[in-house]
Amino acid sequence: MAAATVAPSSPHRAVAVLLLAAALACHPNVVAAVNPECRCPGGKCRGLGVNYGTVADDLPSAARSVQLLRAAGAGAVKIYDANSGILRALAGTGLPVAIMVPNAAIPSLASSRAAAEDWVAANLAPHSPATRVMYLLVGNEVLSDRAIAGSTWRAIVPAMANLHRALRAHGIRKVKLGTTLAMGALSASYPPSAGAFRDDVAEDVVRPLLRFLNATRSFYFVDAYPYFAWAANRDAISLDYALFQGAASSHYVDPGTGLTYTNLLDQMLDAVVAAMGKLGYGDVKLAVSETGWPSAGDAGEAGANVRNAATYNRNLAARMSRNPGTPARPGAKMPVFLFSLYNEDQKPGAGTERHWGLYYPNQTKVYEIDLTGQRPSRSYPPLPPADDTDSSPAWCVLAGGGKAADEKAVQAALDYACQQGSGTCTAIQPGGACYEPDTLDAHASYAFNSYWQQFRNSGGTCFFNGLAETTTKDPSHGSCKFLSSED
Repeated sequence: MAAATVAPSSPHRAVAVLLLAAALACHPNVVAAVNPECRCPGGKCRGLGVNYGTVADDLPSAARSVQLLRAAGAGAVKIYDANSGILRALAGTGLPVAIMVPNAAIPSLASSRAAAEDWVAANLAPHSPATRVMYLLVGNEVLSDRAIAGSTWRAIVPAMANLHRALRAHGIRKVKLGTTLAMGALSASYPPSAGAFRDDVAEDVVRPLLRFLNATRSFYFVDAYPYFAWAANRDAISLDYALFQGAASSHYVDPGTGLTYTNLLDQMLDAVVAAMGKLGYGDVKLAVSETGWPSAGDAGEAGANVRNAATYNRNLAARMSRNPGTPARPGAKMPVFLFSLYNEDQKPGAGTERHWGLYYPNQTKVYEIDLTGQRPSRSYPPLPPADDTDSSPAWCVLAGGGKAADEKAVQAALDYACQQGSGTCTAIQPGGACYEPDTLDAHASYAFNSYWQQFRNSGGTCFFNGLAETTTKDPSHGSCKFLSSED
């Protein structure tokens, strides 16, 4: 992602699925005492799906992770590669599973039927039918990575076609193929009726994709994050509207269709529907492969707190339990996968990247949630105050107390920052207001901050491969002014 980057799974020791003892009472506040049958009648959950990434230290075993999924009422699970340990742990649970094919594998799968057959034989066939694989997703937000445009973008559909043939050759006929795309695949999304795909992908990539999805009755999988749309447009979009609790006064009427929108997610999804319609495939089904809200973040990352995360995800679960569809497609059923099962502390990028989980790696809950959407809101314990950091100015500076541990890496990051935007590093040129002190450390902090303040609302992060961090202490000095997140 801008928010959801690929989360490669690390191998787990193969373990049997250990269901919790049926004799344990249903107690919503104690994970270890949750009986999966309490929220999954007959062992079949019908709640939101969950993305199960593993870019974190000391995660629970795959078997325990399956218990946590069931305890929360998850109705499906999506994994970021064909991790055999996880797939074995899911065997016999009945949980629908989505498996992702890594981006790097797409070119070879597209060019060789034999490679596709080998991939299915090695990664999927051994687990079928014990593990209920329903979706095979070829690539993760491929169209967001321009570095692989030449090698991979146009290979998506050929790879899907070869995998489709390989599945049939193995007698596997109930797996739907797709690929996940970010909202960035669209060139316009507001108002929803103006939704359109980018010119560089619409005809050569997206139209063949939609043709394939239509022919195989599969889904267009979209990663849709109202959090990022709201955070970048707080003056125009109310927080309540983004959290599914906007009053009638905040509802939006699309001037092109006359349809009324009560929440931001519906707007985003119908922009995709409109874009597909403009290419002649307005009936292709829609699925949400990632959505959610972060429970914490760096200084200056607006709205990232437990209160908002719980509110968004609880309201989403309750809403989707009623199969409301969207204003453009009322009543349409959509698979929806929440991001994510765990807070993943090894993910790079802004602080929010590491705080999307329902659970901490130590198995405690970040907040209470019933993914089936059946739990009455009044039964949840009180949520903590919003406790936002965005009300205070924030800056981006060199990490480690402002001392460069790796001068070569810091210099490369400084050079990169200065090459972006307009006038990013003018002030640290000879004669500039921030030239003194003329040190690598001081110039790096200025360059990192200047870059972040220019691009933070369009996806730029204060990270620089771990060399930068946010602070609420103003690094300005003398006549050298560092712009803040409030400027």
